[in-house]
Amino acid sequence: MELVGLLNYWIVIVLMMTGFYIVISHGNLVKKIVGLNVFQVSVFLLYITMGKVHGGTAPILEEGIALYSNPLPHVLILTAIVVGVATTALGLALVVRISDAYGTIEDDEIDAMENND
Repeated sequence: MELVGLLNYWIVIVLMMTGFYIVISHGNLVKKIVGLNVFQVSVFLLYITMGKVHGGTAPILEEGIALYSNPLPHVLILTAIVVGVATTALGLALVVRISDAYGTIEDDEIDAMENND
């Protein structure tokens, strides 16, 4: 039963390692950006999981309520999502510029072109 309570954390670990593996194993720049996004989603899930309190309510002071959930992690994740979308757009724009300049988006081919010059 202890494993079921930690299911969210196992999902975070699997997503994090999947994203990390995609980043280090693929030479395609678009696949690297997708891997970074998967890694980023795992961090979002970790913060959201830590911010949830079972049985907690919104932090509004009322009589008879003793357990509150902290809204700060959720607010931070909303901000991080916006920043993540912006950095993904910037990364993809850079990939387009690299593709125009080199004719490829593969790491090893770009390195080979740079080393031949």
